[in-house]
Amino acid sequence: MSKSSLLITRIGELVTNAPDSRPGRFAAISDAALVIVGDRVAWTGPAARAPAADEVLDAGGRAVLPGFVDSHAHLVFAGDRSAEFAARMAGRRYAAGGIRTTVAATRAATDAELRAGLHSLAGEMLSQGTTTFECKSGYGLTTADEARSAALAAEVTPEVTYLGAHVVPAEYAADPAGYVELVCGPMLDACAPHCRWADVFCERGAFGEDEARAVLGAGLTRGLLPRIHASQLGPGPGIRLAVELGAASADHCTFLTDADVAALASSDTVATLLPGAEFSTRQPYPDARRLLDAGATVALATDCNPGTSFTTSMAFCVALGVRDLHMTTREAVWSATAGGARALRRPDVGHLAPGARADLIILNAPSHAHLAYRPGVPLIRAVYKNGRRCG
Repeated sequence: MSKSSLLITRIGELVTNAPDSRPGRFAAISDAALVIVGDRVAWTGPAARAPAADEVLDAGGRAVLPGFVDSHAHLVFAGDRSAEFAARMAGRRYAAGGIRTTVAATRAATDAELRAGLHSLAGEMLSQGTTTFECKSGYGLTTADEARSAALAAEVTPEVTYLGAHVVPAEYAADPAGYVELVCGPMLDACAPHCRWADVFCERGAFGEDEARAVLGAGLTRGLLPRIHASQLGPGPGIRLAVELGAASADHCTFLTDADVAALASSDTVATLLPGAEFSTRQPYPDARRLLDAGATVALATDCNPGTSFTTSMAFCVALGVRDLHMTTREAVWSATAGGARALRRPDVGHLAPGARADLIILNAPSHAHLAYRPGVPLIRAVYKNGRRCG
């Protein structure tokens, strides 16, 4: 049985992000059309040359973009930390220890409660144009709680990350080495079947270089590819370690040394910037311009989590990228789509060239630039995932 085809025509601006272009190369076609066959893009080009299809959708001059790819999110948790946010906005300084508040609530929650919250946030993401996302464990910090977090995450995405090394839980405060042994041993064994990635919070107040190396090395022995939280609270060894281990991404990158920038620019490790965290903590924003000018590959992601970036909106992060990270509108959109795909090593998403997965969004706007030009306005008119319209 042949697959049905859909022609989307009269597209004002079709952002294709051709995957064979160099990192950061935004690509678009004006007065365009796109054909979907099954779950794949079959053709793109000028609307006047579009082939026939079984169905036709008139985009009415609107922009069509690849679905957003959110490569950093923490969606399995319980509890509320709005009071902590309010205190920060009133002047209290951010420190990593707030994670333990969420750990206590998550341990106390039932599977059904965690699943309900997870599915609600995943639904928010999809409705706002995010068609691919990563999800971490990290709020259980016991073998059983990390394993159930990873298993729940695997229900909604194939991009599951083991983050047992988020912080040292209170019960191991006097024995952090014992906790690292747990993370590298029984906890890893329980979580690995559900995960593709391993991550570690390499930061003061969390895990140092030797501990991070041990965790990521153990993950590699179980087939989990490395990514790393690096240099969020201050300069540190995380970015250098990420490049050394061939990590897919170094995430946050808020405090960069010249050596960090050079290392990222000369490697395949993506610098994943999370401006929602700086918005919520009032820390300095990372310098995307410095990374881009050096030739590093940059992704934007939400860092959706209950403590420091409780947003599921990639459009919001695009606007922050343009306004506060000094990116052009083209760079920010590329980083939120193709950049995120590179951070997840997913050649099938983040672009709309023939053969790509048919994940796309139609904006109630004629250009991608409106995502930053009209911040806070719900511009997503339609979302397609695997060739099917959602909602």
